[in-house]
Amino acid sequence: MTMKAILFATAALTIGVAQAQELPQASPLGEVEHVVGLTKVEVEYSRPSAKGRVIFGDLVPYDKLWRTGANLNTTIEFSEAVKFGDVDVKPGKYSLFTVPGKEMWVVHLNSNVELWGEDEFKAEQNVASVKVKPTSCEHTETLTIDVGGFQGDNAELEIRWEKTRVAIPIVTDATAKGIANIKEAMAKGDMKAGGYGSSARFCLDRNVMTKEALEWAEKCVSMDKKFWHMHTLARAQAANGMNKEAIATAEESMKMAQEAKNEAYVKMNRELIATVMKGGK
Repeated sequence: MTMKAILFATAALTIGVAQAQELPQASPLGEVEHVVGLTKVEVEYSRPSAKGRVIFGDLVPYDKLWRTGANLNTTIEFSEAVKFGDVDVKPGKYSLFTVPGKEMWVVHLNSNVELWGEDEFKAEQNVASVKVKPTSCEHTETLTIDVGGFQGDNAELEIRWEKTRVAIPIVTDATAKGIANIKEAMAKGDMKAGGYGSSARFCLDRNVMTKEALEWAEKCVSMDKKFWHMHTLARAQAANGMNKEAIATAEESMKMAQEAKNEAYVKMNRELIATVMKGGK
């Protein structure tokens, strides 16, 4: 009987029992989905609980390979290329294995995503192996794998259980992906005012392609003269050294925002004018 057949039979039996008796599983399935920058990160794993046991160094031995969960191997999937720790990783789905240590953990991403246990793991199929120091945390009864520590386009893969936490950086390049998306949308030739405006804001926020951002902001305002589009145009003018024009546009946008009773844009325009007058952008 093949491994896939065994797994299928086991899964069918588990489903049948669950449907008949509706009993909680000892290690229920956990699913996590987040967007980091413009990259979707999905994690699937089974979540065992401590139940008063000592976990690391006992139930999970130090310095031995661990499937990092229960039942089927834990998997993580990236919709775009990322840097996992200090390793470049292509888009795709990978199994997640670790070697917990008292002073240092090793976290592996493996290309084989149909592993049942540690015995089937082959190091030559790894696409990344990252070393990370564990830290202490508040008691976490059930194994928890999540994505957190968001900063801009980056985040961390967090593994927490009992009183131990490890965090592996996930670095994405949303700027390059965003520019590619903008160029693709522009090439279709049917861009609306909002599309020009959001493209301009994206580039201004990241201080890239500011000349193009000015052109798009001007196009946006010519198509739909709203105070929020005017504010974007003022920002684009300032980014291109057109301080006099930026102040005039921001003043007009602020007046329109006041008439619309939108205090947020009144404040943003006032701050932009003050910054430009001081010689900033």
